[in-house]
Amino acid sequence: MSTPRRTPAPPREQVLAAAMEMIAERGLEKLTMAALGREVGMSSGHLLYYFRTKDELLLRTLEWSEGRLGAERGRLLSRSGTARERLDAYVGLYVPDGHRDPHWTLWLEVWNRSQNADDDARARQSAIEGAWHRDLVALLAEGVSRGEFRAVDPDRFAARLRALLDGLSIHVAIGLRGTDRAQVLGHVREFLQDGLLADT
Repeated sequence: MSTPRRTPAPPREQVLAAAMEMIAERGLEKLTMAALGREVGMSSGHLLYYFRTKDELLLRTLEWSEGRLGAERGRLLSRSGTARERLDAYVGLYVPDGHRDPHWTLWLEVWNRSQNADDDARARQSAIEGAWHRDLVALLAEGVSRGEFRAVDPDRFAARLRALLDGLSIHVAIGLRGTDRAQVLGHVREFLQDGLLADT
């Protein structure tokens, strides 16, 4: 009597990509372990073996998504051109595409759940935020050194700019009436014009 062949589990990246696709197509509320398991041909128990909890699955999916965004951010920031042009590209990548942007939907859920997160999860979330912050600080410092930007403290200005981006981006992601991506980009342009661009 032959032993039934076990179907190998899909690579972890395939599971994370499927989770992100489900969020994009169906919304976060439809992402359950059972539904994801059906999508990738695994049992929910098998998924729990790999991820332990839904919180861990969501954080891993966010880290995977951030890895892809980080690579894109690196390409944008390493292009030739002015610091201002690359700052505009950074802002464009940061701000959500619109209501229910899947990356922002996931980001909001992970941060909402982080009130009860352990130290490891908090450190991993801080690493995500830190990567965005360090890249922005470096870009601002470059612009200041070239005379494109006013002589601001890059770290302090980056903290304020990211707070503005986060607040306005949340409005876009949740579909707050009267706020859309174009309006947010306009607000950010005004903020940069008033606080950062060198006097001409």
